[in-house]
This record gives sequence, structure tokens and C-alpha cells, in this order.
Amino acid sequence: MNRRDDIAAGLDHVRRRIAAAASAAGRDPDEITLVAVTKFFPASDVRILAGLGVTDVGENRHPEAGDKCAECTDLALRWHFIGGLQSNKAAAVGGYADVVESVDRRKLVDALNRGAHGRSHPVDVLLQVGLDPPDRAGRSGADPADLADLAAAVDAAGMLRLRGLMAVAPLGEDPATAFARLAEIRAGFLVGRPEADWLSAGMSNDLEAAIGAGATHVRVGSAILGERPRIQ
Repeated sequence: MNRRDDIAAGLDHVRRRIAAAASAAGRDPDEITLVAVTKFFPASDVRILAGLGVTDVGENRHPEAGDKCAECTDLALRWHFIGGLQSNKAAAVGGYADVVESVDRRKLVDALNRGAHGRSHPVDVLLQVGLDPPDRAGRSGADPADLADLAAAVDAAGMLRLRGLMAVAPLGEDPATAFARLAEIRAGFLVGRPEADWLSAGMSNDLEAAIGAGATHVRVGSAILGERPRIQ
């Protein structure tokens, strides 16, 4: 098979997984947005995905994300920045990303807002919630207790729009257990912010558990595109 056939087969399989998981959870598959993660893959793959009906693309790293976005300005795509974000790069990301899913501290809010000024529309923002134990090394994501203050900072920024929450299941834990905890956090968050109802959770290995817990967006890379290139 050629590259397009490979990607089409992977995409079809993932779409069927999403439909089956939604059905098992009593949900409409159309409620769930597939974000195809193209980290380390070329812009030519992004073009293939767009031709196959993908509308949302996820990238993890700046400046790779910005360069790829610039190569594909002719495509009607929504670009998600989903990786950990350094504050000194956040302003640049705010200049091109349509959605930033990894906002976990106030410093990022201010930088993203600066970068987004001059754009024709606000940048959609998801607050990344930490599901790891507080003392785990390398833990990412905001403490659930800090979400209200972080959300208020996004509200105060003129060029950001709060859309909801994002999380990653911790390594070594049953994703269903982790995402059940996330669903509880989200339920509490929605009490005060019912309009911020996006929930980005689930990747190639755990999207079913995420959909069962209410995910509206799943971030899938290798199950569609194959193993990432080893040489970067």
C-alpha cells in the first residue's frame, strides 16, 4: 500500500473504535472530535489526513507546530497545541494555534494572550488537569483545586476563550480509573462553567475509556499514522 492507503486504513480503524466506544457508552459518535496527532510526521501526512476528512490536527512541539501550520495554510484545519508548553514559547504558540490544550498555570495565560493579540478570533483554551499523585516526579497539569483561579485568569484575558479541560491518564494506572476521577472533576467544574464543556482525554491506547468517561475530544497519533520516526 502507498502512504495514503496506510493512513486511510489507520484512520478508518480509529473511527470505528470511536463509534463502538460511543455506542457502548450510549453516546452519539458525532459528539466526539478526533484530533489527529502529527508530531514528527511531515506536512504531506497532514495533507493526506485533510483529504480524508480530518478537521482537527494536534502538535506537541514548537517550533515544529508553527512550521507545519505555515506549510498548510491553504487547508481548512483547526490546529491544537497539545504538548507541555514553556512560558517563553507560549506567546509564539498563541500566534498560530487555534486551540491550546495544555494550559496549567497562570504564566501561560498571560503569554498566550499576548501572542494572540492581532488575530481575528480568540484562541480556544483547555485547562490541563493533573491526574498524577501530587508528589510524582514530572507531574504535569494543574491541581484540581486551582482550576477556578486559572479559569478566572483565562476569562480576564481578552484574546482567550475557555472551552473546557484536558488530561492524560497517569502511567501505571488503569485509564478507566483515572478517567473516572477526571469525570468527577469535570462535573464539579461544569457547575460554575456549563459552557466550558469540552473534555480532551484519551489517546491511541485508551480512547475507549476516555469516551466512556465523557471525552468530547480524543488525541490519536500512532494508531492512525504508525510509529513515529526515530530520528528527529
